[in-house]
Amino acid sequence: MADIAFLLLIFFLVTTTIDMDKGLDLVLPPMGETKEIPKKNIANLLVDAKGNVLLDKKPININDVKKEVMRMIAENDKLIISVKTHTSTKYQAYIDVLDQLKLANAKKISIAETKK
Repeated sequence: MADIAFLLLIFFLVTTTIDMDKGLDLVLPPMGETKEIPKKNIANLLVDAKGNVLLDKKPININDVKKEVMRMIAENDKLIISVKTHTSTKYQAYIDVLDQLKLANAKKISIAETKK
């Protein structure tokens, strides 16, 4: 009886899969020196505590971020999108903004540090 219980225990341990949280799929650059970037090559995207989005100080709907960023990148291929959030911003709003940037094929994204 103990042998059967042991075999069943091993069987379930080997065949059971555990879901792992994957998190965000971001490739971060290695630590290094900072470079000065011309202001014309930076677009500031701010998300406030209520989830409202500002693109270069102009209010924009989260669903319109993709279209606007695609237009901006078409005009300036060196454009870097600087994403900054308030400390109280809901995580889902932040993820929605990052998803829109990914859909817009924005490759140069800077995650700005949030000051407390």
